[in-house]
Amino acid sequence: MSVSLKKLEEQILVITGATSGIGLATARQAADRGARLVVAARDESALQMLVEELRQRGAEAVYAVADVGDPDQVHDIAGTAIHRFGGFDTWINNAGVSLFGYLTDQSLEDHRRLFDTDFWGVVYGSLEAARHLGMRAERRGGAIINLGSVVSDRAIPLQGMYSASKHAIKGFTDALRMELEDLGAPVSVTLVKPGSIATPFPHHAGNRMDVEPTLPPPLYEPSVVAKAILHCAEHPRRDIRVGGASMGIAMLGQLAPRLADRIMRRSMIRQQQTDRPPQHIGGLHRPAPGVWQRAEYDHSVASRSPYTQAAMHPALTATAIAGALLGIAALTGTARRKRH
Repeated sequence: MSVSLKKLEEQILVITGATSGIGLATARQAADRGARLVVAARDESALQMLVEELRQRGAEAVYAVADVGDPDQVHDIAGTAIHRFGGFDTWINNAGVSLFGYLTDQSLEDHRRLFDTDFWGVVYGSLEAARHLGMRAERRGGAIINLGSVVSDRAIPLQGMYSASKHAIKGFTDALRMELEDLGAPVSVTLVKPGSIATPFPHHAGNRMDVEPTLPPPLYEPSVVAKAILHCAEHPRRDIRVGGASMGIAMLGQLAPRLADRIMRRSMIRQQQTDRPPQHIGGLHRPAPGVWQRAEYDHSVASRSPYTQAAMHPALTATAIAGALLGIAALTGTARRKRH
């Protein structure tokens, strides 16, 4: 069935993982555009700071302290939205954390903790939102937006369990979308798949390497992803990629999987390691403190993505394809340089 979504200024948004990175950028942009907000994270002091900032920006905002790996706490996020605003229109499952290092060096406890947050947090949030938006008698309608990744399509070394969780999110999101469509629920279900984003992601991750982790280029500003997310809150989309390299890597993995394996092994391992000793904050088993959107990297960071901009406007599809091909070329060129 056709799904109609409200303009952003008429919406109530729920955002998990709202105190850092992509979630924080999305909350700030949504506030500036007039949306009302329910922001969720594990650190109450950071949430208090964020809500005060959002109110200063002119937005109505409330927070819910929640670990998304606990279904009861996710239910309480929805309860906060219903109590304060009477419900919500868009639920954004953004909370996530990674774990750097070889899979054989990591504990099962760490693996499970990652899946509790990254996969089960998306499941709990999506089901809570689906029941509220599409399954009750009033069938309010709205959008569920899940944060996948370029690694939803193509796993990378040194973030193996994170890649596995993002593959799982893709499978769950695709199945949920089809089932809601079959039930006639007026709910748009979108998977957003960013490439490398210049957030505090490596600082908040678990780390089993003997050096500080980092992200491989090309990198994009968190605001680029936030813009894509908010586009999907107003326009029903099946999925959207952020950054031409995201599409390029996925295409290479589908067309030449063994070649993609070799390129990943030769380039991605070194590109995720710095020369600095470990000193990151870590947020795998405890809340990462503060309100922190953007981290510094050794590589340049793009403030826009022509590929993603084109993808949001179908008339510019040719530009999007060209961006994806450039992403493949950049990746293979990096691998070639590493060999010499």
